[in-house]
Amino acid sequence: MTAQNILLIVASYLVGAIPFGLVLSRGSGIDIREQGSRNIGATNVSRLLGKKLGSCTLLLDIAKGYLPMFVAGLLVGDDPGRNLVIGLCGAASVTGHMFPVYLGFRGGKGVATGLGVFLYLAPKALLICLVVFIAAVGLTGYVSLGSLLASAAILPGLYFFGEPSWKLCLAGFVVTMIWIKHYQNIGRLLNGTEKSFKKNKKKKKESSI
Repeated sequence: MTAQNILLIVASYLVGAIPFGLVLSRGSGIDIREQGSRNIGATNVSRLLGKKLGSCTLLLDIAKGYLPMFVAGLLVGDDPGRNLVIGLCGAASVTGHMFPVYLGFRGGKGVATGLGVFLYLAPKALLICLVVFIAAVGLTGYVSLGSLLASAAILPGLYFFGEPSWKLCLAGFVVTMIWIKHYQNIGRLLNGTEKSFKKNKKKKKESSI
């Protein structure tokens, strides 16, 4: 492992750790870490500050998973350890989002950043995840359930398209971390207290009658 490769991995972590949701929400006077789900990701930003800022957060969180790997791919070239370095850069960016040094290692859940990682590595397999996410959220209204099922779908998706084992290993790491970070959501899903877009829409309709 060369000094350049180590720097690329460290830089990937530092980029992944940038809390874009918190940065974008600064002008609103609302600390997204203290309201809603208290998560710094796009879903909480969207709920508290609107879809525009939520969408911007989503795109930036995706970018910080994609761009470090893209840059690493350009700089590493034909290095024998190319796949290892790129894979570690992806793992580092997701870890940075989940455990950002700038926020005392209290970060987001890694779904959007993980999406960026596999947008770079396996866009075809990612399409399966997006279909699963849309179907799950559309049927249940639970974004967390859609995120959990979509993240898990990357593994069979990679296998179906014949992707190499190192990508499967990276996916296994990312999926495991995403599920661990969603432990509270899993508990609420199991006891029926998780927030649902469908339930919110139903309440709004009832209140307007």
